[in-house]
Amino acid sequence: MMSADEIKIRRAFKEKNWNAIKTSDSWQIFKIMSEFVEGFEKMSKIGPCVSVFGSARTKSDNKYYQQADEIGYLLTQKGYGVITGGGPGIMEAANKGAMRGDGKSVGLNIELPFEQSHNEFIDNDKILNFDYFFVRKVMFVKYAQGFIVLPGGVGTLDELFEAITLIQTGKIGKFPIVLVGKSYWEGLMGWIKATMLGEEKNISPEDLDLFNIVETPDEAVEIIEEFYKKYTLKPNF
Repeated sequence: MMSADEIKIRRAFKEKNWNAIKTSDSWQIFKIMSEFVEGFEKMSKIGPCVSVFGSARTKSDNKYYQQADEIGYLLTQKGYGVITGGGPGIMEAANKGAMRGDGKSVGLNIELPFEQSHNEFIDNDKILNFDYFFVRKVMFVKYAQGFIVLPGGVGTLDELFEAITLIQTGKIGKFPIVLVGKSYWEGLMGWIKATMLGEEKNISPEDLDLFNIVETPDEAVEIIEEFYKKYTLKPNF
């Protein structure tokens, strides 16, 4: 019996006839469009927010979970809503902090085969469910005034480097990106500086200015605040 992965691989190489294209690929476009429309309609009404990222596997007794909770709370005290991926771990903690601060708590949940249900700290009218990762990532970027990134895995890195790439290439305007946890990020940043920049010259020195690395929730939120003070902009809800 073939595994699910084998079935997907074989299906990708199978030539599609006209009927298969019309009934499958074409209708998929409408599903994607519907996710964009629903996302745009809901997110446009929420107001200034900061997207908080990190691992779904982080337990509640972990220091980064506690920091994410505090970050969510501090952001709401500055007038920002909090956007997360809607799941457990760091996402849950940030939503929990936002709810504790009586602020707006948004969850962009993704439908996965074995996980994840949304956490209980998201406002009932601010839960969005997605089938497509790329639609979800558009919402994270389009409706956020900044990114705060705590330790996470491959998905967290995907979201981080997507934002850096969009700013680097001028596809979106610059906004603050803050990494929390110096000991966690220093290995990656060391490789970026020594190898990507130093040895191979694959990025420019100024690309290192697109993000900041801090240690505490207060420092993370302060960078968001200071960035917008330059433009005399403040959240308005």
